[in-house]
Amino acid sequence: MAAPEQAPPPPPEGSKPLSALLNGIAQAAYYGNADITEELLHGQLYPEAAPEEFRALRAKMSGLLQSIASADMDLNQLEAFLTAQTKKQGGITAEQAAALAKFWKHHRAKIHESLVSRSRRDSVLRSISWRVDLKAQARHLEQLNTPVAIVEMELGKDGQGPELLCLELDEAKLSQVLRKLSEVEESMALLTQAS
Repeated sequence: MAAPEQAPPPPPEGSKPLSALLNGIAQAAYYGNADITEELLHGQLYPEAAPEEFRALRAKMSGLLQSIASADMDLNQLEAFLTAQTKKQGGITAEQAAALAKFWKHHRAKIHESLVSRSRRDSVLRSISWRVDLKAQARHLEQLNTPVAIVEMELGKDGQGPELLCLELDEAKLSQVLRKLSEVEESMALLTQAS
């Protein structure tokens, strides 16, 4: 009777290569370092592993790290998640879970900041100031000495200089803006209560 065929052994663990692999994944995926390639990580960290074994380990660690990062897990959530992953068939080892936990404790804030930064498509509001003036010049006489709100907003993107946006709002326009902002606030409150 022939012995059942066994799967090849997984690449050697060791916390240092695994920590370095997680760091490499983060460098490529979250910190924008295009020099970190799969071939580089394989050659430097797990040269004795077959390419498909390394690719499977890297994919598993990338997927887990992506799940952890996208949920921005706190330490309690992380512990529960990793415990579930160690008990799952085809999951991770206790050593891998420990390496992931240690890595996340040190890199959570930086990865979160990177994800938030990448999710912004446009400029962000850096500062806002306002004042109320009276119109001293106008096309029509009835518009003279009417109050207007002057709103100045400083916008900018990371690494770029500020852009100043100045709005002049009469009472009707200001009421409209405030109504829209109130709607935004209500929507945000509903979303935060739902989650």
